[in-house]
Amino acid sequence: MTRTEAANPVDVVRERCGVEVAAEPARDGIRAFWCPRESIPKVLAYLKDEIDSPYRMLYDLTAIDDRMRVQPNTHSSAFTVVYHLFSFERNEYLRIKTALPPDALSVDSIANLWPAANWYEREVWDMFGIRFSGHPHLQRILMPRSWVGHPLCKDHPARATEMGRFQLPKEKTDAEQEMLRFRPEEWGMRRSTEDSDFIFLNVGPQHPGTHGVLRIVLQLDGEEIVDAVPEIGFHHRGAEKMGERQSWHTYIPYTDRVDYLGGVMNNLAYLTAVEKLAGITVPPRGQVIRVMLAELFRIISHLVWYGTFAQDVGQMSPVFYTFNDRERAFAIIEAICGARMHPNWFRIGGVAADLPQGWDGLVRDFIRYFPPRLIEYDREVLRNRIFKMRTKGIGAFTKDEAIEWGVTGPALRATGFEWDFRKKQPYSGYEQFEFDIPTAKTGDCYDRVLVRVEEMRQSLRIIEQCVNHMPDGPYQSGHPLASPPIKDRTMHDIETLITHFLSVSWGPVMPAGEALGAIEATKGNNGYYLVSDGSTVSYRTRIRTPSFPHMQMLPLLCRGRMVPDLLAILGAMDFVLADIDR
Repeated sequence: MTRTEAANPVDVVRERCGVEVAAEPARDGIRAFWCPRESIPKVLAYLKDEIDSPYRMLYDLTAIDDRMRVQPNTHSSAFTVVYHLFSFERNEYLRIKTALPPDALSVDSIANLWPAANWYEREVWDMFGIRFSGHPHLQRILMPRSWVGHPLCKDHPARATEMGRFQLPKEKTDAEQEMLRFRPEEWGMRRSTEDSDFIFLNVGPQHPGTHGVLRIVLQLDGEEIVDAVPEIGFHHRGAEKMGERQSWHTYIPYTDRVDYLGGVMNNLAYLTAVEKLAGITVPPRGQVIRVMLAELFRIISHLVWYGTFAQDVGQMSPVFYTFNDRERAFAIIEAICGARMHPNWFRIGGVAADLPQGWDGLVRDFIRYFPPRLIEYDREVLRNRIFKMRTKGIGAFTKDEAIEWGVTGPALRATGFEWDFRKKQPYSGYEQFEFDIPTAKTGDCYDRVLVRVEEMRQSLRIIEQCVNHMPDGPYQSGHPLASPPIKDRTMHDIETLITHFLSVSWGPVMPAGEALGAIEATKGNNGYYLVSDGSTVSYRTRIRTPSFPHMQMLPLLCRGRMVPDLLAILGAMDFVLADIDR
């Protein structure tokens, strides 16, 4: 069912739920409405299970501190809790907001509706101090337990220099270490049964085998995993807070460091939202250049994952070969952008510069070189008997479970669900390209490998079409809010020179409003939800990463498995800790 055919959920909620909701227009075209906070569980339950073509996925849950807005929202709230839902049948997002007064920062938990809500609600409590009544375990998730304050509140310092000199006396060290002690009772776990005592094993915090600094506490009955508790936050750097003190264009390089293996993919998700706010259309050449580099980075990211995953389950050789091929792809990125892992090359309205002379020869060489390498990896990894034994039937989940937990990307497609946002909600001109959506059947670790390997082949198809059909014309929009402004318009008179200077130094002033920009990134759906109050900086920058809900699913995948299976499950997940922690 298309969006135009589906009944307007705002009207349906009014009629069926008897709740007076107020529709609100948005610059991104997403249907949005305000809902009384006491009606949130009722309305969301109806939208998830009862409405025609339901919104089965909780895409994101976050909050906004509205107390310092230059242009207050329509409900003049102190804080706003924002729910983003997604309907696969309708192929659309839905935004629900509820206003909270300053003396009542609480709303009912929806963790009983969506298991994915558990971590999202903990994050909102951690960052904003908003309580969720009925939450099973409401405590900090990204910040240390000893942290004072809630960092994404507008009155919380944004820089270390505003917080006084850091000191770590022995007493504080001892107290911090004690807070790290795992107490099973806090998580509803028993230490023993009538038959046996459980072992609680710390895996981490460490980097090897966990693709970033992560701690997992395992509850073991012998070698069998009874339960697992992931502890994240070791890599938290305040990426959203930084987005609220940098100008719209100076924040672009910060996005590179979120999924630090995804490179320009991060720029593309962010700029998709910015350009919706500004009403900017990227010219065809700029779009195709973006697509070509994004698909190169999809291959680069998948190569890192492929080699390290094989290493996680005991194969030593593949990682050397995949990293060598990654270097060949980086040579193209470096030749075009001047940098490698963090090229910071996309700009508001296009890209930083045109393609250099000889770019097409480099790309064609890689297109010829890479397919035989993938065939070699098939023989070396996919057909390896030990690799199959370590991954087949391990960490499997169904399509329905994936949707309940907010899983997107290759992991969702491994369950047999043919869903790719490049096809279903095309952006940057993806509708002009021919490529297939790889799927598998069982949703286990091995199937997730099959999907990603085939994705690399499909990315090559897209890149080859970019080379063969690269349009002529400008690579940067002529829109006045594009950054940087077109240079040849700066020297006509003093007014145009001043405008150019201000646009580069202070950055463009975005119209007031909000927009969600979401793309099919390397690990799943990556979305930036931006709120502007008509300033040179974002009032609220929300980063919805795919790795966050994926990691939350880890206990479900581990229960009943053996300890070595944990490494296979983690490796097949393809996560980056900065993508989780931001």
